Amino acid sequence: MAEKEHKLADFRVETNDLNDIKKVYAVLSGKGGVGKSLVTSLLAVMMNKKGHKVGVLDADITGPSIPKMFGIEDSKVETTELGLLPPSTASGIKLISINLLLEKHDAPVIWRGPLISGVVKQFWTDVIWDELDYLFLDMPPGTGDVPLTVFQSIPLDGIIIVTSPQDLVSLIVKKAYNMAKEMQIPITGIIENMSYIDCPDCGKRINVFGESKTEAVANELSIPFLGRLPLDPDVAKLCDQGAVENFNKNYLDQCLAKL
Repeated sequence: MAEKEHKLADFRVETNDLNDIKKVYAVLSGKGGVGKSLVTSLLAVMMNKKGHKVGVLDADITGPSIPKMFGIEDSKVETTELGLLPPSTASGIKLISINLLLEKHDAPVIWRGPLISGVVKQFWTDVIWDELDYLFLDMPPGTGDVPLTVFQSIPLDGIIIVTSPQDLVSLIVKKAYNMAKEMQIPITGIIENMSYIDCPDCGKRINVFGESKTEAVANELSIPFLGRLPLDPDVAKLCDQGAVENFNKNYLDQCLAKL
């Protein structure tokens, strides 16, 4: 075990000398389509509303969505001799994403894994985040090159696993859980997205994808269950409008208390 810890330490890289980043959390899942970008964005927004200085690193190089959700897709990263200056959102959240470096938003990123991983590492080493209380990493789906690079290179305070209520939840969560354990990364807990919908007419709560398995899996793995996010049309509308910073509901209070 000591030998493994030594190898992990050898791969870690320092962030820009101008940075003072207090806590770093990666948001990931064992599969795509479960709402990692949504959870990342909402965590950043709510921490910002609490008065913290927050940044978001969009590590999903081939499927970036963070700039659109915050309404800054037309902003650009400024390049200086000291590093890259990330644009800020209306409320002061700093963002870096490959889409902020491309000439066209819809230009595909047709790169092989090592190049993609190198860009994510540069977002840590070359971006001038300045002083941050929290930096949230929106991870790509799965357990491939980018998660491996992040786990080896960036000193994480923890990972937040996002999942949905379907029967496959156990397998999906355990993939992310086992990778984090193998890489000796602390697991902050699990958030269940798309957990339910409240009927707008009668107010009845409907479990669209069936009864939840997530809390049972969290208990089985002895990791915290951090709460549920519903299918909320209002939240979806805010994201589509690039106005996610207007989110003001308490869905993630349980998770925020753990960070």
